[in-house]
Amino acid sequence: MIGKLAGAFIGKRIAGRHSGAKGAMLGYGAAALARRGLGPLGLALGLGWGAKKLWERRQRRNPSYPSDATPGSPSGF
Repeated sequence: MIGKLAGAFIGKRIAGRHSGAKGAMLGYGAAALARRGLGPLGLALGLGWGAKKLWERRQRRNPSYPSDATPGSPSGF
C-alpha cells in the first residue's frame, strides 16, 4: 500500500500541471521500477561496500614500507 501511495506522489510530481492518466502511468511505472530495480541495486551496492571494507582491512594488516627502511643483509656473512 505504501508503494502505491509513493507511486501516486511520484506520478503527480512528474506529471506536474498536466496530471491525469499520464501522471498515473508515470507513477505506476516509477513504483514498479523501484520495486524491481532497487533490490538488485541495493545488493550490488552492499557487496561493493563489503568488498571495499575487506580490502581496507587487508591493507592495514600488511603495511608496506619503503625499500630504504627495511634492514639489509648482514655484511659479515
